[in-house]
Amino acid sequence: MKLNREKYELARARSCKGMKDLVAAGIPKGTLCRLIGGGDARPETIGKIARALGVDVTEILEDE
Repeated sequence: MKLNREKYELARARSCKGMKDLVAAGIPKGTLCRLIGGGDARPETIGKIARALGVDVTEILEDE
């Protein structure tokens, strides 16, 4: 699964959360950097990010 960087950034802006907030929610900074750079993620990782941002998973996934 891939994170859509633009959708992810919009979700972060809407939730007013920065990288530190996501790290505090249990998502490693290295994982976030890898995903923002276009790397693949496990479904549960994308789920954790979506939960931390208060959005549905489909809102931050890359369209296929």
